[in-house]
Amino acid sequence: MPKNRNSKSFEIALSGIACAIAVIFLSLGILSGWLLATGYFMGIIALMLPLSKKYYLGGLLAYLATCILAVIMGAAAKFWDIVPFIMFFGLHPLVNAVLRDKLVKRWALWVALPIKALWFDVALIVGYYLVFDGVLGGSMLPQNVYDTVNNYFYVFVFTVGTVIGVVYDFLVTRCQFAVNALIRKINK
Repeated sequence: MPKNRNSKSFEIALSGIACAIAVIFLSLGILSGWLLATGYFMGIIALMLPLSKKYYLGGLLAYLATCILAVIMGAAAKFWDIVPFIMFFGLHPLVNAVLRDKLVKRWALWVALPIKALWFDVALIVGYYLVFDGVLGGSMLPQNVYDTVNNYFYVFVFTVGTVIGVVYDFLVTRCQFAVNALIRKINK
């Protein structure tokens, strides 16, 4: 019996599991509010499952289904909280996997890095306006810190945000390698 005989059913199962896990954690994160970052992180890790076997179509469909189901499961009430996930965080692992596996030249990955960093910066700007209404504030830091950030927001985004985007890209790539190793062990 050939080893690839059930590859389509495995792709569907892995994509479905990834979608279910991502929807559960995103819904919990969005509905609780204070678990939003955890929901994003677990959703990102879950969406890496089909990508570990190079199932790009399954990864794309899992991403789309996750976004739709997360909105249906409760994110519609707080839709703006899921916009950064839809714009960047949920799609980023798929883009990374496709670029890493389809680009033959290693230097092309370095060319793609500034584009991904700019994409991260745009997602930060959109999140700033949609989630925070263009004004950061709160009780965690003194008000003058928030005033400085609000006055020089674009400077912070295109400097600190770009550096964070590059570090984020590196860390997500390392997480993808860990998920790939885990799936290899499960599949044996």
